[in-house]
Order: sequence, then structure tokens, then C-alpha cells
Amino acid sequence: MRGAPRVAAAPRLYDRTRELAAVAALSARAAEGAGGVLLLTGGPGTGRTALLDRAVRDARIRALRVAAPGGNRVPWSGVRALLAALAPSPSAARRALRAAKGPGGVPGALAALCPGEPLLLCLDDHHLWDAHSRTALDAAWRARTGPWAWVVSFAAYHRAPGVPGARLLSLGRLSRAGARGLLDDVCRAPLTESFRTRLLDEAAGHPGVLVAAAARLSAEPRHGAGADRSSGPVIDDASLAEVYRGLLDSLPAECGRVLTLVAVAGEPPPGTGRPGTVRPVDADAVLAVARAVRASSEALDRLVSDGLLRGSREALRFDDPLLRRAVLGALPPSRRRELAALFAAPDTDGSAGGSGPAGTVRVPEGGPGLPDVVRGRAELARGRAGLGDGPVGDAHQALLLAAGLLREAAPEEAAEARFLAMEAAWAAGDPEACAVALGGADDPGAGADSGAGSDAGERDFRDGMGAALAVRLEEARAPLARVVARDGASEEPRRLLRAGAAALVLGDAPAAVRVHARALATIRATGGSALLPRVLEHLAYAELRAGQHERAAAHAREGLRAAESAGQRNAAAHQHAVLALAASVRGDAPAVVEHADRALGTARAHGLVQATTLAEWAIARAELAGGLAAQAAARLAPLVGAGPRGGHFALRMLVVPCFVEAACAAGREAEAGPAAEEFAVWARLGLDPQAPAQLARCRALLAGGGDPADWYREAVRQHEESGNDFERARTLLAYGKWLRRRRRLVEARGPLSDALVTFERAAAGVWADQARAELRATGGAVGRPAVPGAVGELTPQQLRIAGLVAAGATNHEIAGRLSLSPRTVDHHLRNVFARLGVRSRVELSGLLSRTTGDGRRADR
Repeated sequence: MRGAPRVAAAPRLYDRTRELAAVAALSARAAEGAGGVLLLTGGPGTGRTALLDRAVRDARIRALRVAAPGGNRVPWSGVRALLAALAPSPSAARRALRAAKGPGGVPGALAALCPGEPLLLCLDDHHLWDAHSRTALDAAWRARTGPWAWVVSFAAYHRAPGVPGARLLSLGRLSRAGARGLLDDVCRAPLTESFRTRLLDEAAGHPGVLVAAAARLSAEPRHGAGADRSSGPVIDDASLAEVYRGLLDSLPAECGRVLTLVAVAGEPPPGTGRPGTVRPVDADAVLAVARAVRASSEALDRLVSDGLLRGSREALRFDDPLLRRAVLGALPPSRRRELAALFAAPDTDGSAGGSGPAGTVRVPEGGPGLPDVVRGRAELARGRAGLGDGPVGDAHQALLLAAGLLREAAPEEAAEARFLAMEAAWAAGDPEACAVALGGADDPGAGADSGAGSDAGERDFRDGMGAALAVRLEEARAPLARVVARDGASEEPRRLLRAGAAALVLGDAPAAVRVHARALATIRATGGSALLPRVLEHLAYAELRAGQHERAAAHAREGLRAAESAGQRNAAAHQHAVLALAASVRGDAPAVVEHADRALGTARAHGLVQATTLAEWAIARAELAGGLAAQAAARLAPLVGAGPRGGHFALRMLVVPCFVEAACAAGREAEAGPAAEEFAVWARLGLDPQAPAQLARCRALLAGGGDPADWYREAVRQHEESGNDFERARTLLAYGKWLRRRRRLVEARGPLSDALVTFERAAAGVWADQARAELRATGGAVGRPAVPGAVGELTPQQLRIAGLVAAGATNHEIAGRLSLSPRTVDHHLRNVFARLGVRSRVELSGLLSRTTGDGRRADR
């Protein structure tokens, strides 16, 4: 038809010069035998696939683009598609896949298919690839072998692959000139200038929206050429829904329902507001309605953590306004009206309130108000949010209120509220409040919900924890053991968290680690990002209790990133405290101070007594390792005391052995004695397998003028039965010191040598230095560092930082990966330069390459 718009088949790329230059440079490195990884991210319709196609077309080496295969839950489907595209025959592809699953991994498979051949491999939509393929590719990228350039695209609302040294580029919106050029390409027929201007304004530089709008205009020519519209949007919501369909279809069903609720809640009531007006949306009102459409608060938390929604709880908004319209465009009109009616709550004057946040209801004085179940769900949402970020005392009260309101109509949600209220009280160090949350005598609803809505695991947990808090441990063991056995085999994360808590109270740290690791695997498989910080927090603490300090630090770093991404500052504070304790084992004093300070900054403001105790303990342990016994004793003394000014009630006894050691070294035996006697009573309860060995060490330290050798030997024997190499090495070090100071040099060498080897294996640098110095004073051989040359003198943290520098990471990238500040990284790096006698990052990289095998060992 004459004058109708026509859509071009292959639009040019506009405003992508930087990205194309980065791909070209990467291809050139591959041609020279180096290779590397380039990460490209962007929202729906920003042209990730078009850019990869252009990169393949322009490449001067062999290149191909591999899209995410259908069915991302099929193991190895992505790697299979990649190898099939490269292989000359199906049988060669099958052989390559077997190689990819073997020790050589993906690099071995590529080397077999394309020996020495430079390749440009463009992998599209990495977030849609199956988990096995993503893991295999991550390992290939970290190995940095082969002349292969990888360009990997992923959606903006997904986490970037963790590739050290990779460059990350984000595809943004087009400039005005670029958008106009694209519109001219895809819509040849002339448009009126006013219509063109409105179209460009509304598309806001979004290339996909411009192309979709041109396609719709071509199908409806009355809107082309000289046609214009006096009001309303020129790009209809249905066109936007097509652009964003891939994103909307990839969301979990619950997230899609909550996103729809937020979009509908933001619409002003009919007849009010200007077209296109968006009201602020109240999160609690959305959550109160969400239960009616089978959606949960975790879905809302995930949308916020992924960046699809932003703002405060009182004023939620879409990060991308076009996405909001796309959500509405994909919704049938009848369903849209039904959902809008759920938010049409009257104000006090009886009118439909259109000025305040959507769904914010002001109940008339003396009126009936909202149903208990709606109010209860709003309080549950508020308490859950406060548990993640806010004073935990406030969260505890909100959750108790929610449990009471939900008890009749929603007993399962009431049980969840009670469990979370107990977690809040536990974090606050308030055992009485824990008992109330479980259904103690002070709870007016105690026992009211013990019928059909209360499962056996919940009853056992309530009975067992109640008995444990009352120090009736014989009554607590059987029900808590049933919780560990029953809920620990579940696939439900909340049940697994309950089982892990029961295992820790029983003193079974290995079981707690196993159960929380299962919870982590479940969360990762289902994509429950809102629960991820909590699960990692519990897992890292369980690993600390089990003496697995490096594993605890690794999970704490991941948990810290997840907590910061989700805005859960309380979980972040706990992870900083765990990292501080792990650093105190390594003897990394700057890291201890930094993580402890960050933990305490939030913990003191939000009443997190557990995190406060862990952070203070970490500082004291670092002081003790550094020879500052008096300082350490003064710091630990309040933590082992009872009452509101003491430490956390569940951590007091765990801190006592450290306090006794510091107090004896500082001449404060009079204070250490009573603490050790209380510890002896607690050790007999059997809640900690380490306690008998630690008690024997305390007895040896407090033996005064007597011969404590028997106590030391008993402590070592107990350690052999209970594990925890770090604590065993501390006992051996104390025993060796005692022997050396009594001039029993030959006897001292055995315990000190054993302690030295154990500390070195645990990467406990400062503690190993103490053992080495004591061993040297006996005239014994101290051995050679495991890593050749001066590199072997670096601390574990310095070795990690040096390895990352050698891999090409900047100080900011290293800080993000190790959860340190750039200033701390710079401090470590200057010490590394001084110790190794190098003057630049290039010299450091060369030195590590010669001594540690291309620097890879240092990066582990």
C-alpha cells in the first residue's frame, strides 16, 4: 500500500562501536594464540543476539554463534550443542562430549576437535544454559588454555558468570541519533515529524521496542505516513509484551504473578489521574493480595534482588517502565479488572483513594478493618523484611503478631512466622523471647495450633528447642534428633533450615553442615534467591562450628554478595563476622579488623548480639595470635559473662577456652578459674564434641605450680576422637610452649612440629609462625615452605591477592571477590611487592608464573 511503513529485514547496528571493537580485539588475541573472555549483558531487545551475529560475520578467524538449546534442565545440552556445531560429524561430536565430561573438560574437547586453531565462540543467553554446561564452561574459562576467544551474552537481570579477568560490557539504550537512524532503517515510509518525535520519545532509545513498533505500524498503515494520534501512547502495550516475552516467560510462575500484581496496583482508579500515571505501590498491600493468587514474599524479594523492581517498601516501582507496560499488555483485560478490584480499598471518606500508595488502606475508627489473615500476612512480610534488614527486636514483635493473626486461617504460615520470630530472638541473644516464639507459657496462643495444621516436625522442634532453652537436655535430645532425621531429608528449604538449627543445638556440627549444604543445593536448583543469603549464613556458621574455616569463608563470601544484592544487611553482618573469624585463623589481622568493623557497624545498630559476639571473638583471637594477650582477655571477659551485658547465650561457652588462654597469659587466672568451672559443667552436657579436649587444655593452663602434662596429654587424646585440627594444633602449641619453658626441649619438639604442620595445612599463618619460632628455640628443624622461594613466605591472603593480580584482576575486582576494601587490597599488595622484591604487577605475574605454575596455584 502506498505510504505504508515497511520493515527492513536486517537492521544495522547503531551505537555499538565500543562492543564491536572489544570483540575485534579479543579475536586478534585469539589469532595470536592468547584468547580470553568478553561478557555482554543487556535487557530484552537490546540486541545481544544481533551483536553476536555481527561479530561472527566480521571475524577473521573461524567463528560461530551458539544459542541456548531448548530445555535448560537437560544436563550437558549446551556443551553438546557447542561441540556439535564444531564437529565434522555426529560421531566426532559424541567423542568430544565424552572428552568434555572427562578430566580434560571443555578445553580438552576443543583441543581434540580443533587442535591449535583460533576460534571465536559466541555463546548466546548464558543464563538459559543448563547447570552442567555452565559449570563446565566456567572451568574452561578459568583454565585459560587454548587460542579461543569467548563472547558470552546474558540477560541483564541475571548474575554474571564468575570469570576472573573477563571484561564486562553492558548494552545500553541508543542515543537519539542512533535511535533515529534505526527507525529510518526499519520504517522506510515517511512519518509525520510529530509522530516520529513521539515515537522516539516513548521508545527511549530501546532498539527492540523501535523495531516492534515499526512492525506493528506496517500492519496498521493508518498510523504511518501522515497519520497521528492526539493523545495516548503511540506504542501499544501488546507490542511491548512481544519484546519482553522472553523475559516474562523465563520468570518462575510466582515471580510472574507478583510482577503482575505490582503492575496492576500502580494503575490509578478509573477516572482519576492522567493517562500513563503510575501510583506508588505498597509492598505489604501487594503481599496481602499475593496469597490469593498463589504467590509468596520470596517471589517479591527475588524480583527486588534481581533488579526488576526498585524503591522502598512503601513505593515500589519497575526499574524499566516499559516492562511494566509489557506486563499489562500480556494480561487479558478481564483478569486485569479482577486484579484491580483487589486493590480498590476505600479511604476513610469512602472514596477510592488515588493519591497515596496503591492498596494502602486507612481503616475507619471503630470499623471492621481488614481480615486477620490479610493483616497477618502483611505483618509476616514486614517481619521477614525486618529480619533481613532492620532491628531484629522489631522483627520479632511483628512476626509474633503475624503468628497470632494467622493461627486460625493459615496455620502453616503461622508456624513459619513462629520459626522466624525464634530466629530473630536468637539473633538478638534473647532466650526468653525464643521460648515465647516457640509457644512458651508467655505466649497467649501456645498450644492453640497443635492440631492438624501443625506437622510432627514442628511439634518436635518446638518441644525439643523449648527443653534445650530450659537446659533440660535429656528431654531435648530425642525430639531434636527426630527433626534432624525427618526434616534433614526434605526438599523444602525451610524444613532443612529447621533441621540444621536442631543439629547445631544438639552439637552435631557435621550433620548441620550436611543439612545446610542440602538446603543450599535445593535453593540453587529452584532459583530461590531470596532465601539464599539466609541459607549461606547458616551453612557458613555450621562450617565454623565443624572447624572447616576455609569452606566457611568461601560460603560467607558468596553469602555476603547475595545479602548485599538482596539488601539484607543483617545477613551481611553475620557473614562479615564469619569472615573475620576465618581471617583470625589465618592470622590476617587487617582482614579481621575490616570484616569485624563492618559486622559491628550493622550488628550494634540492629541488635544482632550473635554477630556482635562472633566479631568481637574474632578480634580477640587475632590479638591473642599477635601476642596481645591482655587486650584479648579484656575483650573476651564480657563475652563469657551472663546477663544482658554479656555475649550471646549460645556462644558464651564456646568463647571460654579462648578467654582462659588469654587470661592465663595476661596474669588474670583469678577470672579464668570460675569461667573454666562453668565450662566444665557445660562440657558434661555433651553439646560440643570439642568441649572435653578444650576443658583439659584449660585445666592444664590453670594448673599453676603442678605438672599439667597429664592434662595436655588428655587434651590431645580427646582431640583425636573429636576432630577439629585447628583446636588440636592450638593444644599442641600450648603443650610445646610449656615443655620448652621448662627446658624439656627434646620433648617439646614433637608437639611443636605436629602443631606447625597442622597450622600450615590450615593456612593459619600467624599461628604457624608461633609454632615455628617455638620449634626453632628448641633447636629443632623447622622445615622448608611448601611453595618455592620467597613466594612461600607470603601469607595465604597475600598469596590469593598475588594470584589474582597475576590473572589480570584490578584492585577493585579483587576487593569484590574477596569481600575486602580496595584499601586493604592495596595494603596487602604493597607488602607482597616488598617481600618479593618486585616493582610492578608485570614482574609479579612473571615471578608467580615461574614459581607456581603460571600463577594458577596462587589463585586457588
